[in-house]
Amino acid sequence: MGDNELGDFLRARREAVRPADVGLPEGPRRRTPGLRRAELATVAGISVEYLTRLEQGRDRNPSAQVMGALADALRMTPDERIQFRYVAKASAGGFGMLCPNAGSPPPRAVRPGVRAVLDRLEPAPAVVLNALDDVLAWTDGFAALAGPLGFLDGDGPNLHRYVFTDPRARTAFPDWDEVADAAVAHLRMVAVHGDPHVDRFLDELTVLAGAPFTTRMEALPGPPRPAAARRVAHPEAGVLRLAYETLDVPDGDAQRIVLYLPGDEHAARALDRLAGRRPGVLRAVGD
Repeated sequence: MGDNELGDFLRARREAVRPADVGLPEGPRRRTPGLRRAELATVAGISVEYLTRLEQGRDRNPSAQVMGALADALRMTPDERIQFRYVAKASAGGFGMLCPNAGSPPPRAVRPGVRAVLDRLEPAPAVVLNALDDVLAWTDGFAALAGPLGFLDGDGPNLHRYVFTDPRARTAFPDWDEVADAAVAHLRMVAVHGDPHVDRFLDELTVLAGAPFTTRMEALPGPPRPAAARRVAHPEAGVLRLAYETLDVPDGDAQRIVLYLPGDEHAARALDRLAGRRPGVLRAVGD
């Protein structure tokens, strides 16, 4: 790692973005390729002086809000946002800060009894989540439903990370705005306890997701809305209307089981086909 990798990264990205890419006029002949510092600072909503300190390595610890604003202004791709966060964390003093000793992270272990419940629920789509909506365990029925959407890709899948940072989520959820609003409402609820691990997760989403996440977090919260059926666009089964039931796990450190149910006959038949089961066994909600 160089002496000023964060500054080098920001400067390289700034010089790679044309003014027209961010809605600015090209203007007269330019000495600097890409955006000038003043232009980037204006688009990102920060001062030129602060941007200069970041690029020169005189400030190596930008806030998540500043990083999110810069990532949005520089039109960073998801991979570039990940690299930006990596470089910023390393420049701020190494990766020890990613694993501080204050508090314990949300537990990921699932009790054998809870796994036995999942086995009994097969082949219905069901999943175990913790307070941050990390996916801890799931049924084969859930894999058949969520796997083709890319939701279970990679290590440690998380519902909110998928909704806000995976481009496939916009296709998977035709009512993406409603899903995103519900996700933020849940995160607001768990954030009130001041858990440092929750705070770090919110910072992560601020950088990786940018405005679609931060504008919702900064907006005044509206009245709570009752849970409703959600539409899921499955590449094999089409658009499915699904309801869900949530079962809290006693003494489970805020773990819960979410069971997805068909919201109509079309969804019931589709879930049967995905699970390879006899049609009509899993009844639609309201039957």
